[in-house]
Amino acid sequence: MGNQIKDELTMIKNTLTAIIFSLMSLGLLAADRIEHVFHHDKSKVKIDGELSEKIWSKATKFTLDYNINPGDNSPAPVKTEIMLYENGKSLFVAFIAHDPDPSKIRSYFRDRDTMFQDDFVGIVIDTFNDERRAYEFFVNAYGVQGDLIKDDTQGGSEDSNWDAIWNSAGVITDTGYIVEMEIPFNALRFPSDKDEMTWGIDALRIYPRDTRMVLASNKSDRSMDCHLCQISKISGLKDIKQGNNFQLTPTLTSSRSGSKDNVPGPWQNGDQKTDAGVDLRWGINQELYLNATVNPDFSQVEADAAQLDVNNTYSLYFDEKRPFFLDGKDYFDTQRMNLVHTRNISSPEYGLKLTGKNGGNTYGLLTSNDKTTNFLMPEHSGSDIAELEMESEVIIARYRMDVGHRNNVGVLLTNRSGEGYRNTVASVDGRYQFNKADSFSYQLAQSDSKNPLSVQDDFGVDRAQTDNAISLQYNHKHRDFNIGASYSNYGTDFRSDLGFTSRVDYEQAVIYGDYVWYGEKGSQWTQYGVYGDWDKAYSLDGIMLEEEIELYGYLKGPKQFYSNFGVLQRNKYWDGQYYKETNFSQYFEFNPLSNITLGAYYRLGDAIDYANSQLGDIWLLESFANIKLGKHLSSDINYTYQSLDVANGTLFTANQFDIRVNYQFSLKSYLRLIVQYTDIDRDADLYLDDEVDSNSKYMNTQLLYAYKINPQTLFYLGYADGGYQDDNLSKIEKDSRTVFMKMSYAFQL
Repeated sequence: MGNQIKDELTMIKNTLTAIIFSLMSLGLLAADRIEHVFHHDKSKVKIDGELSEKIWSKATKFTLDYNINPGDNSPAPVKTEIMLYENGKSLFVAFIAHDPDPSKIRSYFRDRDTMFQDDFVGIVIDTFNDERRAYEFFVNAYGVQGDLIKDDTQGGSEDSNWDAIWNSAGVITDTGYIVEMEIPFNALRFPSDKDEMTWGIDALRIYPRDTRMVLASNKSDRSMDCHLCQISKISGLKDIKQGNNFQLTPTLTSSRSGSKDNVPGPWQNGDQKTDAGVDLRWGINQELYLNATVNPDFSQVEADAAQLDVNNTYSLYFDEKRPFFLDGKDYFDTQRMNLVHTRNISSPEYGLKLTGKNGGNTYGLLTSNDKTTNFLMPEHSGSDIAELEMESEVIIARYRMDVGHRNNVGVLLTNRSGEGYRNTVASVDGRYQFNKADSFSYQLAQSDSKNPLSVQDDFGVDRAQTDNAISLQYNHKHRDFNIGASYSNYGTDFRSDLGFTSRVDYEQAVIYGDYVWYGEKGSQWTQYGVYGDWDKAYSLDGIMLEEEIELYGYLKGPKQFYSNFGVLQRNKYWDGQYYKETNFSQYFEFNPLSNITLGAYYRLGDAIDYANSQLGDIWLLESFANIKLGKHLSSDINYTYQSLDVANGTLFTANQFDIRVNYQFSLKSYLRLIVQYTDIDRDADLYLDDEVDSNSKYMNTQLLYAYKINPQTLFYLGYADGGYQDDNLSKIEKDSRTVFMKMSYAFQL
């Protein structure tokens, strides 16, 4: 009897073992989500890349075993070790990146957040362990920092505009390179009501050689539409001290500008202008942060990238770069519409912002004034900018609630108002994840506007405008393909004066998809595929505005080569008639040498001449080169060419250069020269209704010296000027110049 029971128990054990083994082999158990435990030690190491302290031998350790791109969880070709511990105030991280030939390490002295094509390592930490949002900290082999916010609720988007104050060092050795980091806990947000926390954690190494490889500590399932839901967990984090999470940053700016009332003519030198301001950042607790600014310097130090604005009906888009608006920026993001674009707040005298997360609730509130009031006035085929000479008040409020494991729903309210003017937008948005492959996102919004007389006269709109907008998208992700569909409907009178809505009065349906093939093991061609979409748009009074079909292929190969190429066919409505356009386009980039990256995009085919309502032949070229000369000197050269041939000749040709030369003295200081030049030649006789200059030239230069201890403690000294030439001038004449200085210091109290 005893032997029978023993045999039955053995059979049950073997059966359970077989079932568990089968489930693990199918990937149905989370066997790869290994639980790590933080090592705690009160000591503090020196961040120098030496790893000489004994604490590193006791730290939590693991390795980066997987090549997740281009490999499909194949073994990593090089060994990478990671060690980490915490001392109650900071997280300390060390990487030992082994390399069979350290002479091939691709790293350079750069400004922060510009090292993402180098050899670098880093960690991803999901501090709320909700698999929705994470911090990313990366360091190249010389210690250059890059930090980002990753948002899996927005399809895995990354925002490098976020900057934290943390320490790092990198040293190249005979066997590879070593990186050390210290990340203060007061730079992070995490639950403040838990005695012990578990975080999500991933470690990454970018290994760029003939192929750019991404090595990771966790496997990656390409059929899953998320990253943070696949990373491992690390526990044992307790008794964290928030510290004195209070930062005060006084700022002093000084400038003197000159201009010309008549060109050519004498310079009119302005007075020396000096302003003092202060920024405050207070972590009320680790979940709730208050930002405030008084008399801020909201000027941009570095010139925007040049954009060619010719034969274009829509307003140009420029990124936000100002620190007050960037801190916590992602708390105001929504799913489908850009209803918050703080670049619209151009001249505020004060600002106040509160952002936080409590459990599954994320919220943000921003208020400021603006001494100028500029906003987009969109239509179904273009947009313009309204400029009001009045001060306005701004309020933006955002709330998002996490629902279940991967879903969320949120509301947004924006309001901008001045004398005789108001624009209010209310929105509801969300995302529903049906399973690991299928998701649905949506957003519904309503705007209510009151227009002053100047806007009514300039744009032919009523005193009151009220309308709605809706945007929906379904997506299915598979390891080898991705398919989806979207629908948008923007009412004729819909406006988001604090956002960037450049097109209204239309509804559009889109169907899209792609398919990918992966190269055989050992092949130089690592990935290739096809993708395309079909879309159709109507104005809300029933006019078909556009029907378009696109089909492209793409290819990845040696020398980090990437190219996509394909055909677009479009039937487009403009000025009362339809035009059929067929375009061929290609984009490519590659590294012919380890220190040179070259790339270009070109398009040729049919294009509408919007000024004269006729069809022409376009040739568009956008090219770039990034060249590193040694470890300190680099240059970025961008060149754009565009021409349009119509029935009776060449309507215009345009050339534009944006050249940036940078010498990085050290991790903290650099000298940068920027030259931007645009030359547009037009055949004035071919413009039927408009009077245009036959030749227009513009030139801007800037010389900038920067010394940055961290993103908030810095010193800038620079000179900038600009000039132009039209048919009344024989050469480019400068009409503006500025000498400026800015300094700030972040006191962490």
